[in-house]
Amino acid sequence: MPRLSEAEIARLRAALDPATEAIAFAEGTEPPFSHPLNNEKRSGTYHCAVCGEPAFAAANKYESGSGWPSFWQAVSADAIETSTDYKLRYPRTEIHCANCGAHMGHVFTDGPPPTGERYCTNGGVLDFRPATGED
Repeated sequence: MPRLSEAEIARLRAALDPATEAIAFAEGTEPPFSHPLNNEKRSGTYHCAVCGEPAFAAANKYESGSGWPSFWQAVSADAIETSTDYKLRYPRTEIHCANCGAHMGHVFTDGPPPTGERYCTNGGVLDFRPATGED
């Protein structure tokens, strides 16, 4: 359940470009290897592109080979919420921004130690903010 009110989410949605809106609120997916953040290597933080809340630390990003930015853990335990997605006829764990409810991707159990998780995210719903001095 998002922390923001429906009115606040509607205001944020109205300001989104069509591609971000389609991923965040129509649960779309960008093509693999298509987003520049898949190749981002600088230190910093990945924020929700809808509401600006921190979602993932660059230190937890890794190359999964999937074609989407992948992380082995969220920035905090309360940054991401999950739900079950049956769109492909089998259950997957969908991830959402806990603050605004934006769809971000899915989490799988084939990631690296220490968590074994792979948060497979759409770059279009992430806003990367480099660490100070990493511009």
